[in-house]
Amino acid sequence: MKRPNINEMTDLKETLYRNLATGEIGIREATRQMRKILGMTQKDYAQKIADISPRILSEFENGVGNPTLATLEKIASPFGLKITFLPPESWRINVGG
Repeated sequence: MKRPNINEMTDLKETLYRNLATGEIGIREATRQMRKILGMTQKDYAQKIADISPRILSEFENGVGNPTLATLEKIASPFGLKITFLPPESWRINVGG
């Protein structure tokens, strides 16, 4: 998988954060996007970044896994993201529009 250049990476991260903030994507899709921003396969991201089993990451991204909170934190922390409770969608902030 090809890693984006620095400008593309910055744009992709901004889009990721915006889409998370507005609720346009969920945690599974965010995980997939974070991995792709780094140009990594599931196996590489799981082993080299999150220090988890590739099977756990694959199952989570594909909607069949139910990882622990600690595992979710390992997946999210490289991007400075925190696992937290969110208010109902009707209470979320609409960024930029």
